[in-house]
Formats: sequence, structure tokens, C-alpha cells
Amino acid sequence: MVKQEYEWVKQTRQILLDQCKEVNEQEFTKEFEFGFQSIRDSLIHIAGCYHAWLGSFILSQTTSPLLTKDEMQEMQIDDIKDYFIQADNYVEAVIHRFSHKFDEIIEKELAWRADSGLIRKTPHQLLIHSMTHEFHHKGQISVMLRLLGHTPANTDILGLAEKEFV
Repeated sequence: MVKQEYEWVKQTRQILLDQCKEVNEQEFTKEFEFGFQSIRDSLIHIAGCYHAWLGSFILSQTTSPLLTKDEMQEMQIDDIKDYFIQADNYVEAVIHRFSHKFDEIIEKELAWRADSGLIRKTPHQLLIHSMTHEFHHKGQISVMLRLLGHTPANTDILGLAEKEFV
């Protein structure tokens, strides 16, 4: 069941990414006093959550899942789309590998944060966290777009056309 829900998340993400592709560079990187400062940084932060919790914590496929500030400043919308594609691969791997043990606790330290102590979470918790985290920050990006004078596209799953419910 989670696979279908994630497809809806990806569809609504694409709506937002398509709109963000239309803003100019100044708008894309304009810093606000909330969220992750800019549209660009917020999008990177959303994808980074999937990389950290799924790619690193659950799958142990990376020990440095988060980008540096310098790396972030170089990223354009197509680079961010690629970062999300890797996040999608992590989601697919988690769903495939852990479908029969979705609620078994994984206990370990965070590879990307020294002295984090032991963290105890299930793949199910972290997958749901990553998806709800994305919608939280998509809301902030919608506010940023509105403050820039744009009308944000509807990124609510309920806003998907019936034909899009594949």
C-alpha cells in the first residue's frame, strides 16, 4: 500500500518542481526569514531527509547523505530533480527490502551526526516521516512563491485529477 501513496507524493512533488522551474534565479534563491530560507534550499532539504533517514540510516548506502552549503549553492533545479531521483530510489529500496519487516526497530547512531547516540526507529516510521516532512516544507515553498507574487499550484494529493490516481 505505501508504494501507491508514495507515487502520489511524487506526482504532487512534480507539480511543485515544474512551477519552481518557471521562477527566475533571483526568486529561486531569495532568502526568507522562515523555513530553509529559500525555495532552492528548501527543496534540497526535503530530498536530504530521504537521503539521510532512508539512504543512510535504514539502507546504510551512504555515510554523508546531506549536502554542504557550498554544494547547495551550486545546485540548479535539474540538479535538485536528480537528488530527488536518488531519494526515490531509496524509497523503492526500503519498500522492497523491508515490506515484511516494516515495523522492526533499527537501532544505530546517525552516520552524518557525530555523537548522536543510539536512535531507535522503524522503516515505516522513517518513510512516513520523510513523506510528511516533504508536505510540511512544500507548504512553506508555496508561501514563498506567494510572497514572490506567484499563485502556488495545488500540491495536495486531493488536488490530483482522478485520472492521475494510477
